[in-house]
Amino acid sequence: MTQEKDLRIKSKVISEGGANRVPNRAMLRAVGFSDEDFKKPMVGVASTWSEVTPCNVHIDELARRTKKGASDAGGKPMIFNTITIADGISMGTEGMRFSLPSREVIADSIETVVGGESLDAFVAIGGCDKNMPGCMIAIGRTQVPAVFVYGGTIAPGRLDGKNLDIVSAFEGVGQHNAGKIDDEELHKIECHSCPGAGSCGGMYTANTMASAIEAMGMSLPGSSSNPAISEAKKKDCEEAGVAVVNLLKLGIYPKDIMTKEAFENAITVVMALGGSTNAILHLMAMAHSIDVDLQLEDFERLQKKVPHIADLRPSGQYVMQDLHEAGGVQAVMKLLHENGFLHGDCMTVTGKTIAENLAEAPSLQEGQKVITALDAPKRKDGPLVILRGNLAEEGAVAKVSGLKVTKLTGPAKVFDTEEEATQAVLNDEIKAGDVLVIRYEGPRGGPGMPEMLSLSAILVGKGLGENVALLTDGRFSGGTHGLVIGHIAPEAQVGGNIALLQDNDLVTVDSEKQEISMDVSDEELAKRRAAWTAPPLKVKRGILAKYSRTVSSSAKGAVTDLFED
Repeated sequence: MTQEKDLRIKSKVISEGGANRVPNRAMLRAVGFSDEDFKKPMVGVASTWSEVTPCNVHIDELARRTKKGASDAGGKPMIFNTITIADGISMGTEGMRFSLPSREVIADSIETVVGGESLDAFVAIGGCDKNMPGCMIAIGRTQVPAVFVYGGTIAPGRLDGKNLDIVSAFEGVGQHNAGKIDDEELHKIECHSCPGAGSCGGMYTANTMASAIEAMGMSLPGSSSNPAISEAKKKDCEEAGVAVVNLLKLGIYPKDIMTKEAFENAITVVMALGGSTNAILHLMAMAHSIDVDLQLEDFERLQKKVPHIADLRPSGQYVMQDLHEAGGVQAVMKLLHENGFLHGDCMTVTGKTIAENLAEAPSLQEGQKVITALDAPKRKDGPLVILRGNLAEEGAVAKVSGLKVTKLTGPAKVFDTEEEATQAVLNDEIKAGDVLVIRYEGPRGGPGMPEMLSLSAILVGKGLGENVALLTDGRFSGGTHGLVIGHIAPEAQVGGNIALLQDNDLVTVDSEKQEISMDVSDEELAKRRAAWTAPPLKVKRGILAKYSRTVSSSAKGAVTDLFED
């Protein structure tokens, strides 16, 4: 704590508010404040600790380590909590409709506490998929110095000498349905897939977003790839507490870090690592929170430039812990920066630029196999592709890493719910060459834009992952792979052309031409539109009702505060 500069910004009105602030200070004394503490900045520690998911079950200890770091640096830290749900547990159930809305609950609740308690700065700690963007949206809105810490990746499970993760369990269901494995083998996979605390181990949504946030400069160098159960992760948290007080001293705010160029760095790292399609949705929402103009066209532009160089699950062999052992996200960023792919002059939460941080970072380990050479990539451009056409006029998103089949034209098999489509697959009603379409699952129509890892994994397990295209206005998990296209916009609920599609219409998906279209004339579409009526929204009360009435298009990040001025 320096004497030259008062680090209290918002809390000063409470700590020095005179006699009329005696009741405020009296309540703070009841939670441990002393006279000396009122001279310090109030630093929040936003914890997503919960026992409902392995992604977050260890974060209580990490929050306490963060509190220690902030206290040692001269702040007065206070831990508060927000919610999480487990995407892997809710997958394939009605609970998945709450997943994307939970991002907004997390953001709203953190913003509410930071604003309502007049906090001067805060550290946010996230684990499961929606925690990361939820915390970052709050950081963008609150505009006080802030640092994000990722709770870290789970260790891989092991069975018969092979690595397992949660996607292994979902694909096991498809293998079991196809008669490839028996009940005993499926039970073994279930019991060995998730060995302890931490977020799902591949380059799925949690690890994707953690990597993106580090690339953006909003978390400490190296922290995104440090495993959940490690001394390095505990150190990340203490250092984050110190860093946020330092940001106060330096007068560095999120708007100084979360610039358009920083978002481009995040997109570049996501493309290079072969990250989740959900990154597009979440990065756009994060950009909206801080008034950065980020559009699907920015993803298209960078996709054409950035090679895919990571052999990571779900389409590759390795998991995040392997990347950590190979040098981590910082080493990947160093490689990209040295070859002109990153904006090195972007500010970060260390108070230094990306270039300055990377100058001190180690290179990739000699002989590692997780990251390829830039001149021998897995794919010469990025694997997250934006598709457009008369089936998705605002755009759709495909992840094409590892695919041998990049184009398919086939008859549409159309379902209005995921449950009906899943049953059709399990009943062997979907054949090679079909285009399986699930609609009314978008942000408004779902509601909540549910992920469909269960169904896509069943298709893979049944050997149909590359010869059946799966299309939806909903989403896919970061663990999904195969010929899948999500985020189709406009969604069916608002009258997007996907609502007009009929069984056996020919549909073409072409990732090379970035096309998604149906062979239906404009005249026929006009006739179908005249006969179409939007179904009533599915939920009348509660959070899902509020969400479905306020949420924007997925092409705008599915945000709930996109209001006209």
